Amino acid sequence: MKRHSLLLLLVIVLLLPACANAICVKEEFVYYVIDLEPIIGGYSSANSINEKSQIVGEAEVLATLFDPTGSGNNVNLDPFGDYSRAESINNCGQIVGWSLIESAGELGLRAMLFDPTGNGNNLVLGTLGGIESYAYSINDSGQIVGGAYDSSNRQRATLFDATGNGNNMELGTLGGPESCAYSINNKGEIIGYAETSLENHHATLFDPTGGGNNIDLDILGGGDSRAWSINDEGQIVGCAETSLGDLHATLFDPTVGGNNTDLGTLGGIESCAYSINNKGQIVGYAYNSSGDRRATLFDPTGNGSNIDLNTLIDPDSGWTLLAAGAINDNGWIVGGGINPDGELHAFLLVPEPATIALLGLGALLLRRCRK
Repeated sequence: MKRHSLLLLLVIVLLLPACANAICVKEEFVYYVIDLEPIIGGYSSANSINEKSQIVGEAEVLATLFDPTGSGNNVNLDPFGDYSRAESINNCGQIVGWSLIESAGELGLRAMLFDPTGNGNNLVLGTLGGIESYAYSINDSGQIVGGAYDSSNRQRATLFDATGNGNNMELGTLGGPESCAYSINNKGEIIGYAETSLENHHATLFDPTGGGNNIDLDILGGGDSRAWSINDEGQIVGCAETSLGDLHATLFDPTVGGNNTDLGTLGGIESCAYSINNKGQIVGYAYNSSGDRRATLFDPTGNGSNIDLNTLIDPDSGWTLLAAGAINDNGWIVGGGINPDGELHAFLLVPEPATIALLGLGALLLRRCRK
């Protein structure tokens, strides 16, 4: 059975170019839902997917490389740990996140470059002199960003030394004490949030040299905002407070004093955008008029034609998709939701044209294997 799963995964990889040509996310498309269940059951969440359909996240409080076929052949990335999380995987298969470890006699969460084989040869990325650090994103060049605490116990946006030698670079703030970097694209552009002198948290485009020439991406009329994702075109998404104090998904204008786009909701009062791919497709979550949280594909124009991803899957699937965490350039989406058994599990959404080809070729291959 394990051999069959590996062959099916090979089919997925081989089909990716064809899938990419077939995908154009429209309302008439239906997604096939794959349950990325944990190895031993329980909770799971998916945070990142690369162009090879490799998916990372967390399963039962441990960093995990998921089996995209849903067969459960997941890789535990922290076999000697008690608590960890994988946040990002690049197209080279490098994975970053954080793990709870003991260092210098103190227990704390530390940014990690994980061994993708699961053999536990993980690399601790250090801090800025404090106890804890978190790695949130890695680009294809191996540049890693996140947040690390300094000796004054303040979290600062950080460009990590990927060798683990501790030559980490602080990226500064917007005049306040704290900041954190959440995403770096393949051009080395870094976004996240930084605290202002008025103690507001604002979405920020960081100066990658560490020179402090950070750009305040501003808000939607309220007090706070955060940027979660930047694509290779420099498009930035996240969420910001409106003048009414509601949190809304936002497409940020990267120029100083720019005009940010309120991406709206599904009729409710709250939403947030977590990921934008290089085609400009945006996913996250939004609340509907009934007060329910739903995984959402956002209208990038801000005209409000947002789509509840639950309307694009088989209504008899038994799934409730709560939030979409990432979308790759093939249109494949990962996130978290309630599966038919009522468990909170990571999911993979594959657009139906790719799924039909995948299942057809996969079944043919398996029949040949049996013969």
